[in-house]
Parts: sequence; structure tokens; C-alpha cells
Amino acid sequence: MRHIRRLLAITACASALAACAGLTEFAPSFGGRESPAAAAPAPTVAAAPAEGAQRWAQSVSDVPADPAPIFGVLPNGMRYAVMRNATPPAQASLRLHIAAGSLMEEEDQRGLAHFIEHMAFNGTTSVPEGQLLPILERLGLAFGPDTNAFTSFDQTVYQLDLPNTATDTVATGLMIMREMAGEAVLDAEAIERERGIVISEERTRATPGYRVAQARYDFLMRDQLLPRRFPIGDVDILRTAPRERFVAFYDAWYRPERATLVAVGDFDPAEMEARIRAGFSDWTNPTPPAAEPELGPVAPREPETRIFVEPGAQSSLQIAWVSPPDLDPDRLEERRENWIRRLGLAVLNRRFQSLARANEPPFLSAAASRSTEYDAIDTATVYVNFQPGGWRAALEAAEQEQRRAVEHGVGEAELQREITEIRERLRSTVAGAATRRTPTLANQLVAAAHQDSVFTSPAVDLEIFEAVVSDLTAGQVSAALREAFSGDGPLLFVTTPEPIEGAEPAVTAAFEASRATPVTAPEARAALDWPYADFGAASAVVDRQEILDLETTLVTFANGVRLTIKPTSFRNDQILVSVRAGDGFQAVPTDRPTAMWAASGALTEGGLGALTAEQLEEVLSGRLYGLNFGTGEDAFVLNGATRPDDLDVQLQVLAAYLTDAAWRPEPFERLRTLYSQALDQLAATPGGVFSRESAALLRSGDPRWAFPTAEQIVAADRTQLRDLIQGELSEGPIEVVVVGDVD
Repeated sequence: MRHIRRLLAITACASALAACAGLTEFAPSFGGRESPAAAAPAPTVAAAPAEGAQRWAQSVSDVPADPAPIFGVLPNGMRYAVMRNATPPAQASLRLHIAAGSLMEEEDQRGLAHFIEHMAFNGTTSVPEGQLLPILERLGLAFGPDTNAFTSFDQTVYQLDLPNTATDTVATGLMIMREMAGEAVLDAEAIERERGIVISEERTRATPGYRVAQARYDFLMRDQLLPRRFPIGDVDILRTAPRERFVAFYDAWYRPERATLVAVGDFDPAEMEARIRAGFSDWTNPTPPAAEPELGPVAPREPETRIFVEPGAQSSLQIAWVSPPDLDPDRLEERRENWIRRLGLAVLNRRFQSLARANEPPFLSAAASRSTEYDAIDTATVYVNFQPGGWRAALEAAEQEQRRAVEHGVGEAELQREITEIRERLRSTVAGAATRRTPTLANQLVAAAHQDSVFTSPAVDLEIFEAVVSDLTAGQVSAALREAFSGDGPLLFVTTPEPIEGAEPAVTAAFEASRATPVTAPEARAALDWPYADFGAASAVVDRQEILDLETTLVTFANGVRLTIKPTSFRNDQILVSVRAGDGFQAVPTDRPTAMWAASGALTEGGLGALTAEQLEEVLSGRLYGLNFGTGEDAFVLNGATRPDDLDVQLQVLAAYLTDAAWRPEPFERLRTLYSQALDQLAATPGGVFSRESAALLRSGDPRWAFPTAEQIVAADRTQLRDLIQGELSEGPIEVVVVGDVD
């Protein structure tokens, strides 16, 4: 049985390596200034298109594009990008991006952009209604995992992940994309049959979180178009819109000069480019193009507060500053500015995280960001989640910490930590660049097309970053952080499941009182050492077996620990490590409820005997490792993902948690609060109720898988949970599985 479990663990790790994005998919959106990489060879670009057509961002940018893809523009204005990638082998991903979404709808078309996304799968000139999905299924595609689409405010994207690159499969995939792009029939009877499905989606999405998002946009983007154009639309229009309004939208916005086709996979790029040019060059749209929507100016704003009461919603608040959108093109100087601002925000967010981990924290979590939203508005925002009724402490702590960073700036040690963290992730991405997954690359190319940004290689991303930080000072980052929070405001948006006594005036008064409180510079923290590098004398190897057909080595040590090592080539520079100990759910009592719902966070966030979880992250800054804990049917599992250079640290972290977990009380209490809040949130939607009840229902009501009740959350005992799990970890059998880029 143990031998079988080891082979299953190998398979699970190998599958995860083949499928997951992992550590090496760190793909930043921002970079910096001129670097040696600017001399990289230019990507292939096809002949110039007709006047007024789209162009790729690199044609007008000084940011060097990745030379691997073929970038082109057809004479009809459609862009395309073709890139060979063999991870996984013999597969391909196709993406069709239409630069149109719900913002392009007229008042009587609200919801039709998303509705048309449905209809594109529901009958075209060459594919009758009901035949498209069977065609794809015969090729091995499943609807959902391999065939999908989504509609946003300003884009619609169709996705096909092909299981092989056989000629017929690729030809069929391209044919279907061509049909959806310009040949949708939009049959009136088919529209009637689809209305119920689209309306059911509206019901499913009408959650507390959705209503909070609508209210937030309505507050921040006053008198602008976006709050009135959420993609799900208006139910009355979805029920009654005539076919003519569908056709009008499709003809106006589904046109080659608004389309981008992306093809990434294990194929010959020149052949794929030829197929795209042959299949899409004849696409024309004689309908005059519609005018771009007027998004509306950003209204001048004075400080203002709004409370949005929504039962079932997470208690939260946002402090925001708004300004006109930054629409500067993607250039090296723009990337430099973005990187510097991002580093400042990273320091602030690290401070927020520290506050959330403190004893009796003022909030559950907080984070700051600055972004341009849908080319309509720039927002600098501090987001805070707090316990119900705890808005005042959360507001004061978040406001003062943000102001502390603005007034006193960031410290040199803080800055260097963030630089080190980002640098190591970028380096890991470079090392794993050759085995990036095909769907991920396809999505990144679509994102570059949509954002009008240059698609860069991981090596260029790293070189741009190094150029930014080579002479960067804490003073420059502090100045960028102050600039980040410029704009009109502050605007306070508070979400609460129950009304706040005193309403908006009470929140405003508390905010003004907090702003009048002086803040001091943060104290420097003492440097720490990593005390878990030595676990004593190594145990002798008593058995070693080679399973040649699996290319796997099985090792048994004298102390009973078993080790499985399987080298794989799925991902360069990535290793997955799994430590299985004890008997998992088989060791959990079935005659009474336990606090197993808190096990994962209570163990990992509880830290180690010599270090808190926060101190562990600080002392290992710049080392890439993972830490997760879960309970399986027959084992407790500690696991993580790392790279060859940090395999020793990864193993040390897992061994330390196996032998010296501290189980500090603060994380357990935070989890108690989170689960208490989750009960109301889960009860607010059908999907939430299903997720709450399904695990136990599928196991005949077994209490080990039941979501805790309010009474059980209050009565949960951390000590009993610790004793149960720690006993299994310290006394149960141990199996270690190492899979990936390892010898």
C-alpha cells in the first residue's frame, strides 16, 4: 500500500509540474529604462496593412519586443501573433481577441456583448446551430477546460486549447475562430433559446460581491459610462432585445481591424502564419465602423464618504484618490516609473501585512495599489478587510500606515528586500523561459495586444528591472510613493453587512480625527539568522531501487523515512517537493467535530519555534520556496515549489515545520474570525451554500469534511488541533517526494 501511495504521489507531483504556472510564471507588467537588451533582434513583422488598421505596440515603442513570436497585420487590419512553444508537446492554444465589450453597447443593447459571445458558439454560416461543440468534442476538446470565452467592459476573447497539432485539428480550430469572428448567424429562434441561459448567468452573478463592485464604480466613477455598462447587462433587455440589435452590435464591432488572433504551440510558425493569412485575409466588414464610446471625464472630487450596506458582503473599506487616466504609451521611461512606484507600494503592503499578523490586529488584511481602470480613470486605493463592527480601528490603522509611508518614506533595508524578492523571481522566470506553458503564453500575448503594450522576453524584463534598480535610492522610491497617492479625494467607500451607527458623518469624523494624529517613522528591525540549516547526522541509506520505466529512484533510510526522486523536463528550473506524514483524515475522529478547517493556516502561519511566520519570510528573503499544508485521505501533506539553487532551503523549511511548528494562537484567532464571517457570505448565494454543504454531503454527512457551524467555530480548540496533527507529524510514517528539474 505504501509503495502504491508513493507512485501516486509521484504522478501527482509530475502532473502538477506539467500543468501549473508555478514560481517561474512571474510575469511583471512593468519594467524600467534603457538597457543592453534594447539591442535585441527585432521580431518578425508582416507587410504593412491598410491605412487606419491596428499596429503592434513595438512599432512605436523603444521597448524591445520578444523576438520569438511572429507579429503581423493583415491588409484588412487584423493583427496576429504566432509563436512556437513545446510545453506541453504537440499541443496548441488559439485566442481570438475582439477589442469590444460592454462599453461599446448602446442603451438598448446592455448585455448584448456578452450575449453575442454565447451566440458565436451557436450557429455560423458554415457550422449549423448545435454542431460547433460536437465538432470540437470529436477533436478531443471539452467545453470549459479547452473551449471557452469571456466578455469584459472593453474586450471579448474566444479560447481554444487544441489537444494536438494534427493538420485537421489546427485547420478546424482556425476555421471555427474565423466563423465566430465574422460569420455568426445570430438566428432569431436560436437567440430565443439562449435567453434563459444568459439570464440564469445574471442570476448566478448577482452576488453581494457583484453589487459591491457596481456600487464602488458608481461612487468612484461618478457620471462616467462604465458603471452603467456592466457586462451582464439589463435583464429586461436580455429578455426582449430583438435580433436587429444583436446584428447591429456584431456588425459594428466584430471587424478585422478590431481583432487579434494569437496562435501558440508545437507547430511550424511559418506554416501557421500562412494558414492565418489564407484563412482570415478575406474577412471584410462593409458596415461603417462605430464611434468609440465616450467614457466621460473624471469629475473633480472633494473628500467624500459613502457607506454601502449589503447583507452577506465582506466588511471592507477603501480609501481612494482619483485622477484622469494615464494613457502614455508603453516606453522604457514609462516602465521605469511604474517599477519605482511598484517598489514603493510593495514596501507599504509589506507593512500592512505585518499589521494584519500582529496580536489583536486592527484588520484582517490590507493592500495598496495604483492602476488605470479601463482607460477611464486612475485610482490610488488602500483596500482593507476587517471584522464586522471593526471599521474604526481598521480605518485608523490603514490611514495612518499609508500616511506614515508618504510622510516618512521607505527605508533602505525595506527597499532592498523588495528588490531582492522581485529580482529572484525574475531570474527564476528567465531560467524557466524555455518551458513556459503554451496557454500562459497565449494569454500573455492577448494581454499585450489588449493593453497596447510590448510583449517582452523574461530576459529583457530582468535587464530592464536591473537597469532601474542599479542606481535607485530610497529617496526616489519615497517620492514616487507620494506621487502615487496624488489625485482628488480621499474618497471613502465602506461596505458593511449592517448599517453603521452615525452613518457617513461618523465615518468621516473618524477619518478626519485619524488624519490629525501625528505619525512617526517606523523603527528599523534587527537582522535575523536562519536557525534550521542543521538537523543532525544524516540517516544511513538501507535500500535504493531504480524504476527504469518511470525514471524514478526509491530510497529508504535507516530511520524509516522514504524518499522518491523523479527528474522531469516539464519545467526548467522548477522542483516540487511533497512531504507526507501520518494518516491524514484517517486519523481524525469521526464521532465529533474538530477544528480541521483551521489546520492549514494555523500550522503555516503559526510559524516555527525560533521564528514567527513573518520572521521566516524576512530571513529567507530572496530564496524561492513554497509552504503549504493540507490534509489528504491518508496523509498530512507539507509541500512547496522551488528551484535547484534553493532546494536545500525548501527541504529545510518543510523539515522545520514537520519537527518544530509553533502553533502560535494569533493565526488561529484570525481564522476563527474569517470563518465566522464566511458563514454569512456563503449563505448569501446558491454557489456559496453548495460549497459549504457539498463536501460533507458527498461523504454521507461525515463530520470530518463538514463546514463548521457558528457554534463550532466559537468552541474550536487550538490545543486539541495542534495535539492531533503534531502527534501524526512526529510519530507517523514519513514519505518525501521530489519531482522536477533535479538529479
